Amino acid sequence: MAEKTKLYVLKDKAVPDVLLRVMEAKKLLDSGKCPSVQEATDRVGISRSSFYKYKDDIFPYHENGRGKTINMVIQMEDEQGILSQVLSAIAANGANILTIHQSVPINGLASLSISADVPSEKMDLTHMVDEIEAIDGILYAKILARE
Repeated sequence: MAEKTKLYVLKDKAVPDVLLRVMEAKKLLDSGKCPSVQEATDRVGISRSSFYKYKDDIFPYHENGRGKTINMVIQMEDEQGILSQVLSAIAANGANILTIHQSVPINGLASLSISADVPSEKMDLTHMVDEIEAIDGILYAKILARE
């Protein structure tokens, strides 16, 4: 069984400096201002190892009064029926899928990117992520953004 993921919302002053710098480096890479991880980490003053250690664990939280769209990424085994179970779990939690993109499986693993409209900003997304991670064949599920 997959370990449960707990999510927290913190004010930036409570977040360790290294994590904030990882976010800065990710923005530089995403915007194209820095073409390489080495250049981005040099620019924000952290080591590459710190970047790689935390890059998948910190994401910006976008609070918006009107927006209810979440973007998530799921790593899963390439087995029949897993995608169906994921979609069922999302629907059971009242979310409406807007887009789905599944990569071509490599070495028996596939990445899934989903955008979904959630019914309420007060919806317990942690519960939905935990349900998805509990599915046999799911390696991890993470919410990347909420807009």
